[in-house]
Parts: sequence; C-alpha cells; structure tokens
Amino acid sequence: MKITKQIAVVTGVSHGDGIGAATCRKLAEQGNSIFFTHYQSEDDWVHAFQEEIKYKGVACESMEVDLSEIHSYKNILNTVTSKIGMPSILVNNAAHSTRDGYKKLTPEIIDKHYQVNMRQTMMLSVAFARQFKPEDPNQKGRIINLTSGQFQGPMIDELAYVATKGAISAFTLSLSAEVAHLGITVNAVNPGPTDTGWMNGELKKELESKFLSGRVGQPMDAAKLIAFLAGEDAAWITGQVINSEGAFLRK
Repeated sequence: MKITKQIAVVTGVSHGDGIGAATCRKLAEQGNSIFFTHYQSEDDWVHAFQEEIKYKGVACESMEVDLSEIHSYKNILNTVTSKIGMPSILVNNAAHSTRDGYKKLTPEIIDKHYQVNMRQTMMLSVAFARQFKPEDPNQKGRIINLTSGQFQGPMIDELAYVATKGAISAFTLSLSAEVAHLGITVNAVNPGPTDTGWMNGELKKELESKFLSGRVGQPMDAAKLIAFLAGEDAAWITGQVINSEGAFLRK
C-alpha cells in the first residue's frame, strides 16, 4: 500500500451504499486518512464503518453534523484538525434533495436546499482554502464537489435542487482561479444516475435502457474519479466539471 499521509474530509457519508462511503473506501485504499460526516445514522453502522476504514491501515474519525446549521463548516474543520490533523483533501458530497416543481416550490424548500447544497459547500471550501499559506511552495490541496448533471438537460420537479447544484458548478470554476496560487485544485464530478439505494426495481430497469454502457452507475464509479482528482496525477486539472455518466441518454 502506498501511504500518502494525506487527510481527506468527506461529507454526507450516512450509509454504506452511497458515493460518500465508496469515496472513503477508495481514498483509504490509497493511503489517505479519512474524516467523514454523517447525519442521523445508526451508531452501530458508524462504528463498523470506521473500523472498516481503519482496517485499511489509515486513521479514521467521524462526526454527526446537521449541515443546515450555519456554522457547521467551522465545527467540521476544527474537529478534524484536533482529532487527526489539517486536511488536504475535501470532498463535498453531502446534498439535500426533495421533489418540488413549480406547483410545490416554497421559500422554505428553497432555503433548505440553499443551506446544505450551497452555503455549506461554499463555506467549507473557502475555510479549507484559508488554511493554506502562499509562502509554502510545496503544499497541495484538493477540493472535489459533487454536482448532478443539471446542465446536461432538464430535471423535472427538482427546481430547488438543480438551481443550488448549478450554483456549485459556477462556484467551482471561479474558486479554482482564486486558489490556484495556493497549490489547490478545485473540480466537480457529475456521476449521473447512480444506484445508491434510492432506485426501485422499475426505475432501475427504466434507467438501464438509457445507459449505452449497459448498466446504471455504481458508487465506486464516482469514487474512482474522485480519488483520481484527489491524487498527484491530477495536479494539472482544475476548474472542471467532469460529466462521468457512462453514456447516459437523457432524451
């Protein structure tokens, strides 16, 4: 195993079948210590998952956090620094999503999406970047955001979700330019429809017919790309939104 001795923060790891959990596993396999956030997860699962990650030969800590709370980003960075050390990889995986559409959309629905999908992603990213000092030419950092293909085609009944995720795509590009001199890259990944447990059999069958690759996306598909962007081989890639959808046809 190649021990990189980097510390990765991954948000939104609340069950074992999601992109967040797969990302933790893949980053740990590469020798990165892991700090993950979760919300309303069973204590037994959290403990078992931490032990699974530690078994790969790295440190692993976690915390329960409600990302809609305005200062949760500060708590996350303070906790990871005190428990493991200063992180150099940030994966903004957590997201809030509900069905709305023009008949159901309310200010409250918009605010909830904004709090989690925009405010915390943005504040956690800039607070992460502020740890880096311009006078250190050897430092490196990685920020990877998760988007949802909102510019690939319409997503019906998800107005608040696509609006807030679209903002993160724009944020990714501009932040990448601001922090490039610090040795930090900022990219985003759109994994396309991914089987993380939310698909029923009927929906999965319907979606499979739209994947020219022959199957729906799996969490590890996204995790492999995220891990690549977090590594040294991706040091020259920044400001990109990578649509990794397995030839998914939206029409």
